[in-house]
Amino acid sequence: MLYYALHALAFAAGVLLVILTLSAAIRSFVLPRNEVVKLNAYVFRALRTVFDLAASRHKTFSGRDRVQAHYAPVALVALPVVWLAVVAVGFTGIYWGMNEGDWLDCFQLSGSSLLTLGTHKTRGPIVTVFTFAEATLGLLLLTLLISYLPTIYQAFSRREMMVSRVELRAGAPPTASALLLWLHRRDVQAPDTAQWEAWEGWFMELEESHTSLPILSFFRSPQPGRSWVTTAALILDSAALLFSTSDGPHDQQAELTFKAGCLSINRIFRFFSDDIHTEPSELLPDNDPLDDPARTAFNEAYTTLTEGGLPLRANRDEAWQHYHELRSRYTTALEFLGRITMAPAVKDL
Repeated sequence: MLYYALHALAFAAGVLLVILTLSAAIRSFVLPRNEVVKLNAYVFRALRTVFDLAASRHKTFSGRDRVQAHYAPVALVALPVVWLAVVAVGFTGIYWGMNEGDWLDCFQLSGSSLLTLGTHKTRGPIVTVFTFAEATLGLLLLTLLISYLPTIYQAFSRREMMVSRVELRAGAPPTASALLLWLHRRDVQAPDTAQWEAWEGWFMELEESHTSLPILSFFRSPQPGRSWVTTAALILDSAALLFSTSDGPHDQQAELTFKAGCLSINRIFRFFSDDIHTEPSELLPDNDPLDDPARTAFNEAYTTLTEGGLPLRANRDEAWQHYHELRSRYTTALEFLGRITMAPAVKDL
């Protein structure tokens, strides 16, 4: 009786492993919705621990950046390997539950079927059906990853194109005040609406791609000093600086971009913070404007904008209060995303 119970349990456990793996693959690459896939998360976290340990041996940011640049590609390649391994274990349990031999024989049959080697013969039509199903599933998992690699790298290319364009316009080192001056370079009364519209589209795509394909968040920019997180910070800081300091009506497109940026960054933040289970105390921003160290940087930016010829509101304290309130809408999210992606530091304002 115990013998049959163990075989039935092994068969059921094997079926469950296969179903969970197939579900993980579908939710990772087919389902157009942001979901945390636990199996993938375990793989990514384990590899991240290894890469963090290797990066900690380097004292410079460029050295750590070189190590972490390999993390996302390695994790992406490791994902189907883990999927196939789990499927192999699952079908091993299925074959053992169907009395196809001892554990070693069942594992060899599973590996032969999964890799389409055909080195082991089965005993009966039912087991043959399972071996064909396993071979089909193995090919399907690999095909899913291969077919989605172009999608991932196309999204990465579009993201990095905007990162590079913003860096060229934000000065060296990049600052929000320099980016804002560039936006108003032709006519201080006519901001570059088309550029704000392009950034709105970038934020919307950022949210979709970095939550439905979360590993994309960890693909690092080709240049060590660049990051999609710092680029988002530059754009949002520029908008907050514009709204808080300018004397006159605000550009409607800039307001839409700021709203899209805040929504996008906070949704990506919630996706990862829920997965990582961050302590609530780590997510609380500093809401006291009097103690905010960014006040000095704000004063410098205010002076820079004044010298650049932008019409600013006379009361600098009120401008600072408004800027601090606007910045509080996205600072916590950006700081969190900067930590988990090891983004380079960006000069305030």
